[in-house]
Amino acid sequence: MAASEALNGTTTTSIRHAFGNVLAFFILLMIGVLAFSIRLFSVIKYESVIHEFDPYFNYRVTQFLTKNGIYDFWNWFDDRTWYPLGRVIGGTVYPGLTLTAGTLWRILNSINIPLSVETVCVFTAPIFSAFASWATYLLTKEVKGVGAGLTAAVLLAMVPSYISRSVAGSYDNEAVAIFALIFTFYLYIKTLNTGSLFYATLNSIAYFYMVCSWGGYTFIINLIPMHVLLCIVTGRYSSRLYIAYAPLVVLGTLLAALVPVVGFNAVMTSEHFASFLVFIIIHVVALVHYIKGILSPKMFKVAVALVVSVGLAVCCAMVAVLIALVASSPTKGWSGRSLSLLDPTYASKYIPIIASVSEHQPPTWPSYFMDINVLAFLVPAGIIACFSPLSDASSFVILYIVTSVYFSGVMVRLMLVLAPAACILSGIALSQAFDVFTRSIKLQLPSLSGHSHVDAGETSSESVVPNDLAKTDKSEDTSKDRTSKKSKKKEKEHVEKPPSKSLIKKRLLVLPLETSIIAIILLVLLGAFYVVHSVWAAAEAYSAPSIVLTSHSHDGIHVFDDFREAYAWLSHNTEIDDKVASWWDYGYQTTAMANRTVIVDNNTWNNTHIATVGTAMSSPEKAAWEIFHSLDVKYVLVVFGGLVGYPSDDINKFLWMVRIGGGVFPHIKEPDYLRDGQYRIDSMATPTMLNSLMYKLSYYRFVETDGKAFDRVRQTEIGKKHFKLTHFEEVFTTHHWMVRIYKLKPPKNRIRGKIKKSKFKASSKSASKRKGLKRNPF
Repeated sequence: MAASEALNGTTTTSIRHAFGNVLAFFILLMIGVLAFSIRLFSVIKYESVIHEFDPYFNYRVTQFLTKNGIYDFWNWFDDRTWYPLGRVIGGTVYPGLTLTAGTLWRILNSINIPLSVETVCVFTAPIFSAFASWATYLLTKEVKGVGAGLTAAVLLAMVPSYISRSVAGSYDNEAVAIFALIFTFYLYIKTLNTGSLFYATLNSIAYFYMVCSWGGYTFIINLIPMHVLLCIVTGRYSSRLYIAYAPLVVLGTLLAALVPVVGFNAVMTSEHFASFLVFIIIHVVALVHYIKGILSPKMFKVAVALVVSVGLAVCCAMVAVLIALVASSPTKGWSGRSLSLLDPTYASKYIPIIASVSEHQPPTWPSYFMDINVLAFLVPAGIIACFSPLSDASSFVILYIVTSVYFSGVMVRLMLVLAPAACILSGIALSQAFDVFTRSIKLQLPSLSGHSHVDAGETSSESVVPNDLAKTDKSEDTSKDRTSKKSKKKEKEHVEKPPSKSLIKKRLLVLPLETSIIAIILLVLLGAFYVVHSVWAAAEAYSAPSIVLTSHSHDGIHVFDDFREAYAWLSHNTEIDDKVASWWDYGYQTTAMANRTVIVDNNTWNNTHIATVGTAMSSPEKAAWEIFHSLDVKYVLVVFGGLVGYPSDDINKFLWMVRIGGGVFPHIKEPDYLRDGQYRIDSMATPTMLNSLMYKLSYYRFVETDGKAFDRVRQTEIGKKHFKLTHFEEVFTTHHWMVRIYKLKPPKNRIRGKIKKSKFKASSKSASKRKGLKRNPF
């Protein structure tokens, strides 16, 4: 009987386990569908179109890759950007996103699914958001189990911060990089828990894919060494930690150096030095542990002194070499963006081109509630849950959330890195809370019918045991070959003691029934609020493409398609070799959609070239004409939102043009454009501001719209309403005046001067002939 009962219990457990696995699999499938479908609002409400600015460059590169192949892609010199300098695309771009979409396009076409390259690019981000949700499940499962993993996965599928960079059409590097980031962390934790060299190798390959995808890979190669050092300092070193870290540094660095845009930066820049120093430290610690196992305690002390002294000498030598390598660099081997993270004031002081980008600004408190919503309140509870008990995996998650909170406070763009950590810890908190509340309800629900489940269990055990004892006494009298009294007493202790201990332990974790029910209802309402907010953010806040704008009024929805209208005009009404000057924000779109050569674009690799364009926009008309003419520019494009109230126009960006231009050309001074420290475009604006090219190109003929020239963005009438252009002529203005295109006039004044001079010479020659005078040949 006992054997059959044990067999039945084992069978029931295995069936329950198998059912749980199948249920978890179907839940994960539904989470993937949710992550994909919630990002389709942009396609449903608008159309299948690429969003923002950078994705247009990625789309153009993917088109070139699918048309010409991988070898031409690596050697592609693009002469349509950064004229007259050009750009080597294969050596200056992170190829992960492009190669992923290109491979996906080839696979689909090979199985007779003829999708266009644009369609594949539009839906790449929603597909990888599903992969990121599954990777979050795997990572959280390694930390706190299946329940926490499923909760974290469903939270990440809907978190607004991640939706903002992964909606359909957002074809940017982060579309695949967040999946690579989470999957690399998962494989690191998996290797740390298992000590498997197979997972360590996969971890290096995942890190290589992350390096190919995004410059944020430096976050990985600094966070993992920090965790390894934390484990060593707190006495948690093990062989599993060594296996998880050493192959990542060696193999991962070798693979990272294969990416052309990284190259020798993987071993020459300060962002990677922490991993090498921790690599030396972990080898010293590993050597000490090995010596301790083979030597006596007395000899071990001598050996430790020798090993530590040698290790310190090697570390000092490495530090000296690293200092010598970076001493010649003015930034000490750090990139501008890395220094901006370590010192939030660095960019505003020394690199205004970085500070001018809106996503590089520090976030406000409401942006946290907008991007992660209720997760901000659940994260502290998740941190507390990770401390009970504290493991290597949970300590890594705590370190991850601490560092990502700091970096997100420096740059609003890095809220994207915070989102997975917030979802993981919130999933752990919700899972632990539901576990406590549901267990409390389970142990107390039978008490509603009159008798407590605990009391019934205790009385039943007390009534069963004497009957068993009587049966055993009888059986001992009838057959001596059966089990002895001693074994029966052990069985009796086995029956009595474990239920009482488990019940006592459960009673310690039991909350009152009413409290548990109310808490579960509140948690469900909290989750419902999160779902509603996430769906609203996906449908309204983050689904609108920046190239097609909409506004709501009493007349209904108004669509502003001025950008594509302007690019179409450039494509159809200008020569193929014409050069177009604009602020760098619109360079990628002009090249991709109008197929025209631009002076600067969103890559921002040459600060001097951008400063030249900024100086031209800040200068008077004649000086600006000379600068653009020297760059062989034929058309100038400006974005103006004063008529329709579009705030992200060039007038609002103008001070950044002045700052960037003044950083290279000292005659451009920001105070000359300010009146008592205030930026004004009305009658109180400074003469330098009113005579600048940007002011004239934006407000030319603006008074003809309403007779007052009222700027709806700045909420004021402009200061200079009636003026003419002498060196530029207006050739096209879009329907809502959002994009204005001007053409440089040819240098007619010089030609006229030459004509007058030649006429004067001809007339003087004829006069001298008539007078019969000889001209002096000298």
